[in-house]
Amino acid sequence: MLNFLPRDEKYFERFNEMAVRIREAAQILERFFQNESPVATVADQVKRLEHECDEISHEILRGIDRTFITPIDREDIHRLAVRLDDVMDLIDGTIRRVSLFRIGQPTKISQALARLIVKTTAELVEAVSQLRRQKGVMAHCIRIKQLENEGDVIYHDAIASLFSENLPAIEVIKWKEVYDNMERCVDSCVAVAHVLESVVLKHS
Repeated sequence: MLNFLPRDEKYFERFNEMAVRIREAAQILERFFQNESPVATVADQVKRLEHECDEISHEILRGIDRTFITPIDREDIHRLAVRLDDVMDLIDGTIRRVSLFRIGQPTKISQALARLIVKTTAELVEAVSQLRRQKGVMAHCIRIKQLENEGDVIYHDAIASLFSENLPAIEVIKWKEVYDNMERCVDSCVAVAHVLESVVLKHS
């Protein structure tokens, strides 16, 4: 009889809202690394989106206990909201480090990593948007993992460059922090993909 009771489907909409904001934040982040926008402007815009994501995430988590029947398992709703929020936090953390360290000129490797974050978050939006239908999710999750592999190569090149260009020690420390955070952005997208895959497999 429970199968005939209405399920609250708003979670899919909220996840989509989070994913779209994450992609937008990644695009804004790239503007700094492509010398299209100053760090202060980017930091403010990303922080606004980060606050909006926090609000959506909190709404999702508060609603779990009030919803009689959820469209997917409650623990998966919780995990997905938290993992999506992690991606946004890492994008925000990246531009915060750039601002804190007073980095004015991006490197070519940071530009490549920023482009990769944009590509990965775009796949994330597509994967999340397909969750309600549960068709096409896996293909986007696979692409996210492929992009992570590309990111690993770029990241390793980034770290190697820090110790082969006779940079001042303080510059090495600054860029190591930024590169680490950018790599974790992509890794966090993979963590979201793992949750999405788990949900699809449970309901297949």
